Amino acid sequence: MSDKIRKTSEDMSFSLSRWFRKLSTNAPSTFIVTVAGLAYAIFLFGGGLYTLINQPVASYYTESGGFLFLYPDISYQFGADTVVAATLYVMGFIGMLFIYQSAKNANKPRQAYMLMVAGVAFLLLSYIFLEGAISFKLSG
Repeated sequence: MSDKIRKTSEDMSFSLSRWFRKLSTNAPSTFIVTVAGLAYAIFLFGGGLYTLINQPVASYYTESGGFLFLYPDISYQFGADTVVAATLYVMGFIGMLFIYQSAKNANKPRQAYMLMVAGVAFLLLSYIFLEGAISFKLSG
């Protein structure tokens, strides 16, 4: 009986050591690390940390002007400010990805041209709307 117990404990320790070795030598793919880093950067640039710490209201309703999604001062922000900024940053990054993919597809000129136009459009729209949001906040 003791031989049987010893054998199962040896098998168990072998399987645990094999599992631990597999887990410790396994590394996440570069794609996962890149996407996680990019998501973290967009979260920070969009104002996510400010929103988590201060917990501002989502938006504000004025009787004369309707809903305000962007706070009209640079020193404070609504929750919607974070969503707007993060969305615009993602749109700009997608534009950069399209431009990169168009350079990779140089052997297919029509597809490369369409990707380039879409990428430049996304990048310009993102930039224009971000600048508009900043000028709205600065004008108060």
